[in-house]
Amino acid sequence: MLLRAFRVTDRLGNAFLRVNAWAAMALAEQLAAFRHGLIGLFIAFWHLVTGFLGVGALIAQKTVGAARTTSRTAQQAVEVASARREATMAQRAVDADLKPTIAKDPLLTQNRNLTVFAVLLLLVLLTFVVLQVGSRDDKPIPAGGLWPEAQGTTPPTAIFPTPIPTATPVPDPLREGGSLVYTLRENGQEDLWVIGVGESTPLRLTNDPADDRDPAWSPDGTRVAFASHRDGNWELYILQVDTGAITRMTYTPGFEGAPTWSPDGAYLAYEGYTPESEDLDIYIISADPGRASSEGALRVTYAPGPDIEPAWSPDGRHVAYTGWRTGGNQDVYILSLDNPSENVAVNLSHTPDINENYPSWSPDGSTIAYSAIVNGVEGVYVKPVQQPDAEPILVGRGRMPAWAPNGSSLVYTLDYGGQTQIIAGTIGSFGAATDAVALSRPATDPDWTRTALPRPFIESGGVLANPDVSAPLYEESERRQANGLYGLAPLNNVTAPQPYLSDRVNDAFEALRLRVLEKAGYDVLGTLEDAFWPQDRPPEPGEPRQNWHYAGRAFSIDRDLVYAGFPPPVVVIREDVEVDTYWRVCVRVTDEAQDGVLGEPLRQMPWDLTARSSGDVVDYERGGTLMTEIPTGYYIDLTQLAADFGWQRVPAARTWQYNFGAIQFWEFHKTGGLSWNDAMLELYTSGELNDFLSEATHIPPPPPLPTESPTPEIYRSPTPIPPDMQ
Repeated sequence: MLLRAFRVTDRLGNAFLRVNAWAAMALAEQLAAFRHGLIGLFIAFWHLVTGFLGVGALIAQKTVGAARTTSRTAQQAVEVASARREATMAQRAVDADLKPTIAKDPLLTQNRNLTVFAVLLLLVLLTFVVLQVGSRDDKPIPAGGLWPEAQGTTPPTAIFPTPIPTATPVPDPLREGGSLVYTLRENGQEDLWVIGVGESTPLRLTNDPADDRDPAWSPDGTRVAFASHRDGNWELYILQVDTGAITRMTYTPGFEGAPTWSPDGAYLAYEGYTPESEDLDIYIISADPGRASSEGALRVTYAPGPDIEPAWSPDGRHVAYTGWRTGGNQDVYILSLDNPSENVAVNLSHTPDINENYPSWSPDGSTIAYSAIVNGVEGVYVKPVQQPDAEPILVGRGRMPAWAPNGSSLVYTLDYGGQTQIIAGTIGSFGAATDAVALSRPATDPDWTRTALPRPFIESGGVLANPDVSAPLYEESERRQANGLYGLAPLNNVTAPQPYLSDRVNDAFEALRLRVLEKAGYDVLGTLEDAFWPQDRPPEPGEPRQNWHYAGRAFSIDRDLVYAGFPPPVVVIREDVEVDTYWRVCVRVTDEAQDGVLGEPLRQMPWDLTARSSGDVVDYERGGTLMTEIPTGYYIDLTQLAADFGWQRVPAARTWQYNFGAIQFWEFHKTGGLSWNDAMLELYTSGELNDFLSEATHIPPPPPLPTESPTPEIYRSPTPIPPDMQ
């Protein structure tokens, strides 16, 4: 109760500053009779209001009289006070005879009366509040100073609550029901999966050992078009969900992917790359296998630069796609099929500093959703088709949006730590998204149909996993030495200054090396710039002192390969993730497989590191620039393949724009969930590690190397020297 009284008196503190010293004595007298004389105080207050301008003294007398009737103790106190006042008045009368008479200011009397009124008003209010709160159960302050609501109790109601207008409830983004199809990457291989909206158990739709991806529901929800590498190169296929029958739709040399259906289900639009064009463009083909075989495909875009990710409009007369124009950037375009001229295609996004991708039409054709990276954060945006200059509306953080069949919400993917959530969000309800599907593996390309999955398919439990790809990618053989530490293992037939890695990660590297050999057609990781670093090997400027090479858990590819001609054998694609800059490393496949058998065309413009030394001040300050054209041919994504085996890329250091050693695109490490210190303590004692960290003059010897003699170093042809290092 005292706590509540303190809160009230604190609010009225300014008023109490005007109370004089005599008010304290009056307050003490009244508190003695509060509980038994509250009615008398209210009566006194009423009389005070009616006559405070001239009868302040009379009101005080009546108030004292009322107090006398309720408390003998208070009466005695008042009698004593009255006697003192009479003596004081007598003394003042004597003094008045000796002093000249001074006329009192009438305002002084009025101010005193007003002061009495203010004091009594405050006392009445205080009494009322004390009695009100005194009837409630007092609750102690939670331990640690936590507020009650932090303990799970109901938050207190505001004294003056802000009126809240009646709001329309946020609709359930999943209320439409139906089915979702998506691509799931597991054990380095991609398959199609489906799940009923609102259900919790995904079902496998394909299980071929080759990759299947880019699924798209037919308008009636009975078939799925997709891209697959199952027949030697990337082609288009259609799967009948209820029977599992798969029909191949394209037979062209090259690459086909990202199919989308026309509203009537009669045609497919897709992205394609042919030896003649050596460029990614949008094509249209019949969804009837016979017509597709006899008529072939119709090319609808011709501009230089990749045109990818087509999306067919609900009216059937437009195709939205992502295009990269020379000297520009990646934007969302809308092409009319009635006038398929790219010169009049509408640039919906037209943002010179932002790259957009994955356009998706709303069911009514009025809006397009897409994803874009803004300030290092990838989000899903929507924009009216008829208002290209309008500001896009952010739906949520994620990418690859797909609309609900009724157009009220969207689903999109959100990646974190090698896992993916498929999120359902509603336009205008940012932050109120629903977790539709939580997956333990990376997933892409969600698509939504209102058609429920066939009951027999659900009851069958979906397609069984293929045993050829369901087994783990590798098994790590580990062994401790007699001193309790792990040792170093040699890398078989690998050329490097120190061709060793920790015994806890060498098997993962060897398995990755074989996978890259299979995908690229040659032994890319057979020659490394670096593997293990002994402690007497200092890092280069820009490289961190706590480098994973020292722990035997990192390898570096030859960084000079990005300078080796055009098209270069290695390209890097800049990816800004929040405040960090990362690099996606793509390796060109062997010349013998440049017919689409291995790899796939590049979809994004690589970063030109040679521009750092071109003499252009702007290019130097930003650490390079985008290439002016995308290299032709087929590449593999080394960054993705490495991640399949647990090897992660390294972010560039903050000084990478002007410090070559800080770029770090060439390095991959496998931490195994360990901190750098813990990883080092698997190879060194704590004393040796402390000496290394303190940069003591004594350099501890490296861990003993395996007794097996590594393969003699093979002669390497000289590689180009980066222009900024010449």
